[in-house]
Amino acid sequence: MEEPLGLRERKRLRTHRTISEAAITLFLERGYDAVSIADIAAAAEVSRRTLFAYFPSKDDLVLHRFADHEDEAARVVREGAPGEAPLDVLHRHLRLAIARRDPISGLCDVPEVVAFYRLVVETPALASALVRYQARSEDTLTAALRAATSPEEPLADRVARLAAVQIIAVHGALARANQERILAGSTADALAPDALAEADRAYELLRGGLQPYRS
Repeated sequence: MEEPLGLRERKRLRTHRTISEAAITLFLERGYDAVSIADIAAAAEVSRRTLFAYFPSKDDLVLHRFADHEDEAARVVREGAPGEAPLDVLHRHLRLAIARRDPISGLCDVPEVVAFYRLVVETPALASALVRYQARSEDTLTAALRAATSPEEPLADRVARLAAVQIIAVHGALARANQERILAGSTADALAPDALAEADRAYELLRGGLQPYRS
């Protein structure tokens, strides 16, 4: 059983959420470039110093939502059943994310989520900064895959890195494709069969090349 959060931690989380929501609201209303840090601090009723204590940069105010998923692929691999191939675990996890319309899969047509995605893809500074978060996902997945590989595997460290880069890239490409079609007017329910088929095909291709991690 998880221990209940203390007063200080609850206050910290509440402040974090308040600042984040104030920033996203302003960005969606005015555009990312038209909103200053001072505007966000005023809307959240905190000082600039407090804001930067929670979010070191302006793009962190948006992209921290992706940061929450930075180690998701690595965690999924580490928590797989003994002997289960990493690609099988990741494939199943992606199919479940699509089935429950998880925003991280891109297959989510909740208006707030669609608006958030549009903000990121249409703001060059955010799209560029997102690469930093993807790199950290690659790092954590590399470590998880390396741990799942036989120590005798030739070039194990390099193979794990190459595999992680491919997997993270595939997940990102699938999510972008799903969200682009939703932005064009499709619904998540209508797209779901194609999204699942594309995820299956993507993992079929990964299994064809990533031999150390397939069943």
